[in-house]
Amino acid sequence: MLVLGPVLRHVGETTAQIWVQTSGPATVRVLGCEARTFEVQGHHFALVGVTGLSPDSRTPYEVHIDGEQVWPLPSTPFPASLIRTRGAECDGSNRIIFGSCRYAKVADPKLSAKLGIDALDAYAARMVGRDPGEWPDALLLLGDQVYADELTPMNRRRIAGRRDRHPDWPDDEIVDFGEYVGLYRDSWSDPEIRWLLSTVPTAMIFDDHDIRDDWNTSEPWRDEMRATPWWRDRIRGGLASYWVFQHLGNLAPDELEADRDWERVRAAEGDTWPLLVELADRADAETDGAKGVRFSFRWDLGRSRFVMIDSRNGRILENGQHLMLGDPEFDWIEAAVHAPGTVDHLVLGTSLPWLLPHAIGELQTVNEIAASRPGFRGKVAEAIRQGADLEHWAAFRESFDRLTAMIERAAGSGVASVNVLSGDVHHSYAARAELQSQPSAAVHQLTCSPVHNHVEWFVKPGFRLGWSRFTRRLTERWSERAGAPPKAVDWERLAGPLFGNTIATLDINGRRAEVFFEQPTSASALAERARLELTSPVPAEVAR
Repeated sequence: MLVLGPVLRHVGETTAQIWVQTSGPATVRVLGCEARTFEVQGHHFALVGVTGLSPDSRTPYEVHIDGEQVWPLPSTPFPASLIRTRGAECDGSNRIIFGSCRYAKVADPKLSAKLGIDALDAYAARMVGRDPGEWPDALLLLGDQVYADELTPMNRRRIAGRRDRHPDWPDDEIVDFGEYVGLYRDSWSDPEIRWLLSTVPTAMIFDDHDIRDDWNTSEPWRDEMRATPWWRDRIRGGLASYWVFQHLGNLAPDELEADRDWERVRAAEGDTWPLLVELADRADAETDGAKGVRFSFRWDLGRSRFVMIDSRNGRILENGQHLMLGDPEFDWIEAAVHAPGTVDHLVLGTSLPWLLPHAIGELQTVNEIAASRPGFRGKVAEAIRQGADLEHWAAFRESFDRLTAMIERAAGSGVASVNVLSGDVHHSYAARAELQSQPSAAVHQLTCSPVHNHVEWFVKPGFRLGWSRFTRRLTERWSERAGAPPKAVDWERLAGPLFGNTIATLDINGRRAEVFFEQPTSASALAERARLELTSPVPAEVAR
């Protein structure tokens, strides 16, 4: 039987990848294309590569397991799940919805009221009554798809009921692969979300809570976690489940065929857990300034190019290094950005914002300098770094500068816009970047967070203060005195800050692009809170 899914992942001109979880070993068939399941610790999954689709088409599909139709579900209130391909000569339009930080829906009334209406859930409910031509072309989930360290009541009960759970494991956090399976099932089983994921091509990347809060903040953080008796199980379970549930579907068919890990898993007989343990260990380890697995990836959506940057696992922190990404992975990203092809809009995805509120960005750079010092002052700065979550791009200044330089080159290459999509910071905003060379393309930071989560009371005044001009001037002087070099980019906030559950839409039509932010007003309705023209020197409409 079908346990979870189907989830529509990468879609090309004639191909699509469809992910499912089943209750046992089986053959899964979609539109005449088949795949056998693979097993991980008694759980069974398949990724069906659908081929032979017509370019620029809409194709309804069903899922069959061992010859029995299991999707659509009986008596479903939702329209048919569609695979919508793009043509080689598409009209240059794209509608991309994005956001991050989505806590699962809960049954507890008090907690549910605290979390508010899930913006993605409301978006799906609204989609039901609209023509498929208005549905988004892609959904980009920019981190914290699951919360392994902030459990729902259901997950707490589930792990508390395990008789085989190790006594050294924390009783309020997920640890092993099987517990992660329950976490994803809670998050993706909601009926509206399940249908949306079945019909909108979805790209995903993790952030810290997919593994643990502050994951890979620094080398001292890593050392502290490695000293716990349960971390090895946790990082293996987290990275292996990420590879199965999120990463596999990010890859285009040619990339999958060239992926040795996928080849080994697909060919294996029986439980593939030993293979995934080896993969997770390789992904976690640093060797010669590089990681053994690359989770960054690229999608080309017509004349829009999307490059997702892994700003969590890709970090290089050992032997005095302090990089958001190792050189080999950054080289790959730069090559992906500048790969051949006609590109009108470059979209970069990174769970952590490139451009933060000015004061907060300067504070992070100052803290990086202080934390690198030996002795007591360095330890105090490191404690502040971890306690205040000072670990965004501005806190990895060498990587921030390299990312800025890459964006500046791309913005001068003839594209109409460069947009950096991010989440994490539990408020939403749009900022326009001003680069030294004044390239022809407009460059923006677009941040949408959370999709479904509680915003703590101190977040609102903290970020409002971070955006103020007065605190900006103070922190810039502080940063200069601390020895930080001047940044090669300036930026101005154009929309936001918006607080509360939010979903954002990047609408592209030819060489024109705009973004708008919406917040749910009911279970099936959203209200627009801000709209911004991204390819015009003057914003068409701005909400401050």
